Amino acid sequence: MIDSHCHLADEAFVTDLAEVIERARGAGLTHALCVLAAGNHAEADQAGVARTLWPGIRTAVGVHPHQAGHFEAHEADAASVVKAQIARDPAARAVGEIGLDYHYDFAPRTTQRVVFRAQLKLAREAGLPVVIHSREAEEDTIEILEEECAILSAKSGGSLRGVLHCFTGTAWMASQALKLGLHISFAGIVTFPKAAELREIARLVPEDRLLCETDSPYLAPTPFRGKRNEPAWVIRVLEELATLRGTGPGDLQRRIIDNFAALFRP
Repeated sequence: MIDSHCHLADEAFVTDLAEVIERARGAGLTHALCVLAAGNHAEADQAGVARTLWPGIRTAVGVHPHQAGHFEAHEADAASVVKAQIARDPAARAVGEIGLDYHYDFAPRTTQRVVFRAQLKLAREAGLPVVIHSREAEEDTIEILEEECAILSAKSGGSLRGVLHCFTGTAWMASQALKLGLHISFAGIVTFPKAAELREIARLVPEDRLLCETDSPYLAPTPFRGKRNEPAWVIRVLEELATLRGTGPGDLQRRIIDNFAALFRP
């Protein structure tokens, strides 16, 4: 199994990283995508330690919309920082997480959009997939992705590769993302009792576009809700998705592993 999005380099795992990784591997995980904040040297160092313990770890590097404000008035520098860090990291496989967050508005929305576009351009030019964060910004997220896909198609006939991670959006957003060729990943929220609409979307996502994740240390699935999340618990998300879709966990696990490999080429 794989965890397509986790934050193992987060300070929440500093004291017991080895034990967390041991539990993940014991649960049958072969790979995990560890998401790093561009320019955060402590996270980069911890990711290096994690890879020595678990060679199956790959990384994504990006400027999260919460940090986009650091690049206000010099937004293009965000992509430069990401590009430089990816060049130093042999495990890097994606640009992310990047996107828009209008819930907290920790950065001006205009700045978020410019930083998002700059990193999408970087991914397009580098031929890398993107890991997208979108919260309460569906229309702007899709509009920007559509524009980037149109540019890529016009230049090379290709399409933007990527995933909407920890999906909590509407059916409209899911359908638009799928039209663009993107994957959709579900986290522990899909196991929450009040997530009926999300479960219905998860049931309908095509098998070849489906991923699952923990987004650990956040959003632990039931029955672990309220605790620090960790990659081993992605199995609980897989089980929920398999139940929703009326298939066996083993069959769905193989499909998700294939999807992860096709997107991130680990």
